[in-house]
Amino acid sequence: MSLKGLLLCRAFHTTTIQNEIRKLSRLRVVDNSEIGKQAMMEGKPPKCIHIYNKKGVGYIGDRVLVAIKGEKKKGILVGLKQKQTTKVPRFDSNNIVLIDDSGTPLGTRIHVPIPHILRTILKEKTHSKGADYTKLIAIASRFV
Repeated sequence: MSLKGLLLCRAFHTTTIQNEIRKLSRLRVVDNSEIGKQAMMEGKPPKCIHIYNKKGVGYIGDRVLVAIKGEKKKGILVGLKQKQTTKVPRFDSNNIVLIDDSGTPLGTRIHVPIPHILRTILKEKTHSKGADYTKLIAIASRFV
């Protein structure tokens, strides 16, 4: 069989992998909230439905709306695979912490280290948006 025949019978992917957070991206819950633990144990991680910014691509510290176990929950992105700006580390997975509408985290502990720059990002968003994200920083035990 010729090379052309091989290319026709197999489906080769020529596009690059998108590591950025867009709609329908799968995320990993890194807090100890009950709904997050159940979804990750069942092997059904949450999917991103909406990103609350004007760009359509999620960055560190952005709020997202996720579908998890048939419910809609909000979350904060705390670790991303995509290339970040300077002084922001890259992670192996796209991490999220689930929050309620007022910005209070649903869990009481965050299992993975979160970037140190998230402290300043969330501090700016706390003043402008009215939601209180300081509790999220308080339950984080390790910073990178």
